Amino acid sequence: MSAALRRGRLVVGNWKMNGSRASNSVLLDALKASSPFVASVAVCVPAPYLRDVAASLGSSAIAWGAQDCSSHASGAFTGEVSATMLAEFGCRYVIVGHSERRAMHGESDRLVAEKAAQVLASGMTPIVCVGETLAEREAGRTEAVVARQLGAAIELLGDTIAQAVVAYEPVWAIGTGKTASPAEAEAVHASLRARLAAASPAAGDISILYGGSVKADNAASLFAQDNIDGGLIGGAALNAEQFAAICRADA
Repeated sequence: MSAALRRGRLVVGNWKMNGSRASNSVLLDALKASSPFVASVAVCVPAPYLRDVAASLGSSAIAWGAQDCSSHASGAFTGEVSATMLAEFGCRYVIVGHSERRAMHGESDRLVAEKAAQVLASGMTPIVCVGETLAEREAGRTEAVVARQLGAAIELLGDTIAQAVVAYEPVWAIGTGKTASPAEAEAVHASLRARLAAASPAAGDISILYGGSVKADNAASLFAQDNIDGGLIGGAALNAEQFAAICRADA
């Protein structure tokens, strides 16, 4: 058995800004009908659908979560959603620092860490995303970039980083059809795990997911790597058949 399987596999679907109440119902019914899975499974959905998703999945083994939260607990922050609000809907996970938030909304490493702290304080698990752009990879800066991004979370969270999940998502492989080879992804995951282990003995065994055009036909080879514990799935999570196949991928 691989080290990744000993830690347990986690597959999280990130719906991004997609869905409707009707299409969500069809998707969730199909996922429930496809279970059980090899992996622990969750879906992170747009905030307006959380009540519907909680009602649909409440009796299943599939967990749910949100795609972002505020770095503030409450206050005059129009349009923001606090971690405590998300917790009221039974969320288990909250994605923070997704590359789209970093690029399109200018989120800094410190802000991402502050959001992760809010998630933990509200009793949920943050999925802290890190990843490099194509230019950074071509410049040989991948390890330095992800170390800086993860380092901000480690600095603020301290030993509680062990309660988080980390997702490595090379920006150049998100929604492009490109993906890092299993060996390329494993090298980055191994470096992240070493940094986590150095920060806290317990953190060395947290789940590190790969996110970057994971599909049914490449999931098993990625998940077979010692330091890849599952996936953060984008487009394929909107297709019940594809997502179920990823959740069943046998490394």
